[in-house]
Amino acid sequence: MHWVYLAVAIGAEIIATSALKACDGFTRLAPSALVVVGYLVSFYALSHALKTLPVGIAYAIWSGLGIVIITAVGWVLYGQKLEAPALIGMALIVAGVVLMNAFPSSTDS
Repeated sequence: MHWVYLAVAIGAEIIATSALKACDGFTRLAPSALVVVGYLVSFYALSHALKTLPVGIAYAIWSGLGIVIITAVGWVLYGQKLEAPALIGMALIVAGVVLMNAFPSSTDS
């Protein structure tokens, strides 16, 4: 069940972060509400995932996938350019998350 909570946390964080640009400095009500609710759901679900997952692993997956997916959302929805350094950086983030999961620390709980 902890993986479901983590997936919900990631999805809610992606929705909330995507809405940040649309809320225009919290001047537009609907996207602003989506940001607040999305982050509340994300942190709530992340807190439940952390009941059984090590904090370092859960946070690496949550933030790493969030960065990569939000970058893709920015590219698709907002026409943001993805140049080679950004793509290399995202590949390094994914590699780091994979390594952390392959060799979890015994003190990471």
